[in-house]
Amino acid sequence: MGAGHGHGTGHAGARHRWRLVVAFGLVGSFFAVELAVGLISGSLALISDAGHMAADVVALGAALAATKLAARPDRSGRRSYGSYRAEIFASGFTVLIMLGVSAYVVVEALARLGQDVEVQAGPVLVVGAIGLLINVVSIVLLRGGADESLNIKGAYYEVVADAAGSVGVITAGILVAATGRGWWDTLVALAIGVFVAVRAVVLGREVLAVLGQHVPQGMELDQIVQDLESTRGVVDVHDLHVWTLTSGMYVATAHLVVADTESAQAVLEEARGVMRVKHQIEHATLQVESRASKACDEATW
Repeated sequence: MGAGHGHGTGHAGARHRWRLVVAFGLVGSFFAVELAVGLISGSLALISDAGHMAADVVALGAALAATKLAARPDRSGRRSYGSYRAEIFASGFTVLIMLGVSAYVVVEALARLGQDVEVQAGPVLVVGAIGLLINVVSIVLLRGGADESLNIKGAYYEVVADAAGSVGVITAGILVAATGRGWWDTLVALAIGVFVAVRAVVLGREVLAVLGQHVPQGMELDQIVQDLESTRGVVDVHDLHVWTLTSGMYVATAHLVVADTESAQAVLEEARGVMRVKHQIEHATLQVESRASKACDEATW
């Protein structure tokens, strides 16, 4: 009987860490400016986009922390998987921020409906344009590392979504300036609030799926079993479990039944290759056992 352990290196995020640092600095510093101008100008669209940007700051910070924590050794001896789940908890916090912002904006927008609130279009246009510029710069920065790191790709999509919010703010400024009607700002704010709520629900479901240790999206257990059973020497596979440890890092355990335990090491190496190449599972714990031991060891729960 034998056990195999595969570990991934995952240094792509570390190589592009500087991109996250710059994007985090740009978005974080502008968030305070946008919120302040939104409060002064009376623009709910700006306030809602600032709230969306606050969620982006948390998301970028989580991605940045993840690249650091991934390389930090566990000195306590109690975190066998290290600190990878920190990113997931930060994502959960991001969901709470987004839901809070969305609720505030939607309630405030509904209260303003039917009222022609005075909004200063000039500051809204200027800040919206600067915000879009910062988002575009951040998008260009993060795009360079998004193909190599799923962590950076997640941050990239966060900024892309915020750029859409900035376009909405600019649209609100133009409509208010052209018509003199402040309710355009309210309508755009309501749209941004709903957009943020939808994104929060989607992200929240992903966070719960990871914490609930669901099979990763896009993976099929039957296909993995079939691929493992096609490995030379393997006659059966049971007790297969696959889950996500953090973004882009998948973990699996399985029992491989073989006819000849003398070839256990060769079976382990080939099976680990199957998991890594075909299913992007770098961390796989595999146990090889004989046909005779299967009935004794197989879990019944």
